Amino acid sequence: MDMGRESRWEKDAMTVEIVFALVTAAVLAGVIFAVAWTLALALGLSGPARHNVSAGGALLGAAAGVWRLVRVLRRFDAQRRMGH
Repeated sequence: MDMGRESRWEKDAMTVEIVFALVTAAVLAGVIFAVAWTLALALGLSGPARHNVSAGGALLGAAAGVWRLVRVLRRFDAQRRMGH
């Protein structure tokens, strides 16, 4: 086996980790947006206020999703480099 090449197992593990990171990031973003939307509905907001709360929820959800994606992939890379 060559030292610079990845094994099939390592490639499969990387694929699984990428899919896991994407799915959990999307779920986290969706949950945050749903909480903001529910808050806007529960408070009876309408017009610009509802739009602003929804936009804020979308922005926070997107930021949290990106944070989750980067965190999972960096953790995986660190573990891979350590040989786990």
